[in-house]
Amino acid sequence: MKKILDWNRYIEKAVQTVSEGIVMLINRNGALPLSKNEEVAVFGRIQLHYYKSGTGSGGMVNVSKVTGIVDGLRESGVPVNEELYSVYEKWDEKNPFDPGEGWGTEPWSQKEMPLEDEFVERIAAQCKTAVVIIGRTAGEEQDNREEDGAFFLSETERDMIRKVRKAFPKMIVLLNTGGIMNTLFIEENEPDALLYVWQGGMTGGTGTARVLTGEVSPSGKLTDTAAFKIADYPAAEYFGDKERNFYAEDIYVGYRYFETFAKEKVHFPFGYGLSYTTFDVKVNGTSSKAYRDYSEYTSVFDITVKNTGNYSGKEVVQIYCEAPQGKLGKSLRVLCGFKKTKKLRPGEEERFTIEVPLSEAASYDDSGVTGHRSCFVLEAGEYKFYAGTDVRSAKPVSSVTLENTEVIKKLSQCVAPVLPFKRMRPELQNDGTYKVVFEDVPLLEADENKKRLDNLPPEIPYTGDRGIKLKDVRNRSRTMDEFIAQLSDNDLACIIRGEGMGSPKVTAGTASAFGGVTDSLKDFGIPCGCCADGPSGMRLDCGIKAFSLPNGTMIASTFNPELVTELFEFTGYEMAENKVDCLLGPGMNIHRHPLNGRNFEYFSEDPYLTGIMACAELEGLHRSGSEGTIKHFCGNNQETGRLVIDSVISERALREIYLKGFEMVIKNTGARTVMTTYGSLNGLWTAGHYDLDTSVLRNEWGFEGMVMTDWWADINERGEKQCKNNFAAMARAQNDVYMVCSDSADHDDNTLSSLADGTLTRAELQRNAANICRFLMNTNAMKRLEGTYEKTEIINRPEEDEGSDAPVVFYELENEIEIPFENVKTDKGCIYCYELTITTPGAFEAEITASSKNSETAQIPVTYFCNGTVCATYTFNGTGGKYVSEVRSVNMYSRFNTVRFYFGQSGLDIKSIRYRLVKPFERRHD
Repeated sequence: MKKILDWNRYIEKAVQTVSEGIVMLINRNGALPLSKNEEVAVFGRIQLHYYKSGTGSGGMVNVSKVTGIVDGLRESGVPVNEELYSVYEKWDEKNPFDPGEGWGTEPWSQKEMPLEDEFVERIAAQCKTAVVIIGRTAGEEQDNREEDGAFFLSETERDMIRKVRKAFPKMIVLLNTGGIMNTLFIEENEPDALLYVWQGGMTGGTGTARVLTGEVSPSGKLTDTAAFKIADYPAAEYFGDKERNFYAEDIYVGYRYFETFAKEKVHFPFGYGLSYTTFDVKVNGTSSKAYRDYSEYTSVFDITVKNTGNYSGKEVVQIYCEAPQGKLGKSLRVLCGFKKTKKLRPGEEERFTIEVPLSEAASYDDSGVTGHRSCFVLEAGEYKFYAGTDVRSAKPVSSVTLENTEVIKKLSQCVAPVLPFKRMRPELQNDGTYKVVFEDVPLLEADENKKRLDNLPPEIPYTGDRGIKLKDVRNRSRTMDEFIAQLSDNDLACIIRGEGMGSPKVTAGTASAFGGVTDSLKDFGIPCGCCADGPSGMRLDCGIKAFSLPNGTMIASTFNPELVTELFEFTGYEMAENKVDCLLGPGMNIHRHPLNGRNFEYFSEDPYLTGIMACAELEGLHRSGSEGTIKHFCGNNQETGRLVIDSVISERALREIYLKGFEMVIKNTGARTVMTTYGSLNGLWTAGHYDLDTSVLRNEWGFEGMVMTDWWADINERGEKQCKNNFAAMARAQNDVYMVCSDSADHDDNTLSSLADGTLTRAELQRNAANICRFLMNTNAMKRLEGTYEKTEIINRPEEDEGSDAPVVFYELENEIEIPFENVKTDKGCIYCYELTITTPGAFEAEITASSKNSETAQIPVTYFCNGTVCATYTFNGTGGKYVSEVRSVNMYSRFNTVRFYFGQSGLDIKSIRYRLVKPFERRHD
């Protein structure tokens, strides 16, 4: 059957995701939905610069067009005050948007346009309703800050809110953000409506307008608890240190903490979100499915939801469990099931069931206090179940009582901390409440190296090339062992080196090539697999357009995994067309703290919701024959110091919170690629963490796929300083591929020397090679190599969104080169790309020679990107047709560099760009 990707259906599914992911916190005085017969005034400069996503690898998707909120309102037929819009446009031209220069430098918010009372009052005389848009980016490499213009409003934004509120009968505030921000000042000014519209990708404005106009009733739910203050969050005292972060709150993350210890500190509870209509949720009864033991005991909730209001809409029913405190101590609420209804008309009802395995309420005993150390247990006592539409509104509906403590799963100590610290636990008070007390955390006792030595694989005797190709293994005419036996020591050393970024061996401008990265490996029929960032759509730095998806938080806020699966099936077909085999996502880390800069990529503070949504994305990619790489495994919950920070986490918190989502995806979807983190987990950098990458991931969960490092990650031995070239430690841990090297055939790592001195065995490298090949032989890369891949037909895609069939030109740069720009189109909005392969990384001068016949006062900006990051901006004036030159300094750290120019205005004739090496960088292991 021919594969067809209908671009219109892709857009519609993304728009639906946006509409269902928007969370409405406040709606009063009939503010929403908007009437299409009444003009609205839109305030806030972000109306001109809708944040489709955050920054960094999770957001750098090239698009031809972003539909902002004003665009969406106009498309939907809502009249927008054009005088006000024009004033913002003119101010914006004189106060250009600041994208920052370099990686992770974009400011958290943009300068806002000051407003005069008289002007606001004049606009208010023309229309009754104001829509105020507050924008915040989010980003890799930087955390949010508890300051004005970041987590709080800036003074200019506060002034805007005050003046608009004073002048307009109705004020609606939209938060175009990557995550939670402080809304107290907004609420003090009594907005008529307040909504998190998140970051909705390139179609975000269309989906937002559907909610604002009532075409879709909001049905999104908060995936995090909104507390009154940052200091109220349980991780607040332990977040932000650049060297070491003790997870003293342990399992009490987000609502698990607030519902147990601090209900009064909750502003909006987890799972909260309003609709234009009302619903009656009724639990008709609860039955059970009892099997051999309590590990398979399941409660079945029979539920009816009726729309009792005047608008059509959807509702989310959430099931929570309260386990007995026992000897371990538990949180008073744990999400263990949910379901979103279909669209219900007024008066319509839907009946369905939600099944909840009792094992979802099991706790991990890392101390032995229950008598069952290193086991998941159900302690004796009453297990109470609650149903509702958020964690706070959920009411008791049933219970199960266990007479004895039941062991659900027997494990062994893994990934435990080595540094002593204390963690939270509840202590019951006389009034029936719980207060926080602290207990010592059990420390690592198991011998990690002994585990490795006791589980060394047998070496496969070397045979040399016997003519066996990887396709023979896939076709089952030969075994994987027979194939791997042919690989020499050098082959085995090369195959664990990914190459990039921007390797010419795969799609231009992508993150890496891996697998058949040398001529010898290719001769064995090993294809080159291609990875591309990221969770919000493909990052193709060569300028090819891709579909920009809603961010992770918005996707999870839909509480609709079926919808997400449908969306990502389209993404998988788009990947295949661009010869991308692995999308580096979904991101699955926990929203431990609201200031984490990368929360926008991730889903939630809750591991169960995280696991369900990640499963949905993977299922969609798998339906289309593509693959996602689940990341960052694990404990990447802070961007500050992320390359070096040691996350110190108890084994219980790891297994119940930070590993749970990953486990769900591995066991339920057959995920085949995993990415480790930059940092250290309990004293070992995750890129070389045997307990994490082998004992837990493979031996306990049964993972049979490929593990990769994050890009240019550090690795260490226990107690030793980290570095970037200890590939032996990586290989021993069964982290299979180092991402990335400049040249996979020639890299300064210790693989071969470690083979020679016996600290790394050939059998371990053979095991890594088999993991890589086992993955690759079932990918589209393998089909492309064999010529059996059936190309997907894409229909209804606008011409401006189509990729170019023209090959990307590669230039070799040693010390100096001049690149001609003949026949390069430089009209406004155009993009031009090429690849630079450099001999010596360093600081370069990049001199553009150009002319313009425009007037002397004309301003013609040219933005220079390198590997997706803004490195420089050139601004030319009219030159009377004479050629002039402008020089900028650019740094190039990698061997392969994708250069992209964006032309902001027409009228520039570029003759050439000349590069000169100014200062070589000291050699680094990359």
